[in-house]
Order: sequence, then structure tokens, then C-alpha cells
Amino acid sequence: MKTRKIPMRMCLGCQEMKPKKELLRVVRTPEGTIELDPTGKRNGRGAYLCSNVDCFHTAVKERRFRKAFGVDVDPEVFQHLEGKISS
Repeated sequence: MKTRKIPMRMCLGCQEMKPKKELLRVVRTPEGTIELDPTGKRNGRGAYLCSNVDCFHTAVKERRFRKAFGVDVDPEVFQHLEGKISS
């Protein structure tokens, strides 16, 4: 039998390739809002993060969200995301 290929994605924080199911998806919706996507199926541009808070802080510090989404992200959005990731 053929073995299934496991989809891999890169974490914005640590820049490591990991299986897609192990990562959290952050999405910029067509309306322009940035939210956590627990289902992984929402419309919009997606970026992936480890569930580690340190990876989140690294991604914020090095402005990787801005690069991934092509827009500046409000600090309020970062606070909201950090609260959801740490819980």
C-alpha cells in the first residue's frame, strides 16, 4: 500500500517544518481581520505557529506576521492571539 504524504508547514516563530496538524493556523480573512482558525478551513491567507508562546513572541518581534499577511497587525490583535495561544 502507498503511504500517505503528511502535509508540512513552517512555523512563523521557530522557522521549523512540522506536520500541519501540530500547528495552529492564524488567518487573515477577506474582510482584513486577523484571527485564530481552530478548524484550519476558514477562507483567507493562513500562517502557522507552534502552540509555544515563545514562538509567538519571536514571530511578533521579528515582524513575521506582517511579512506573511502583507499588512500591519494591530497590537490589540497580538494581545488577543497571545491570550488564546497561552490558554
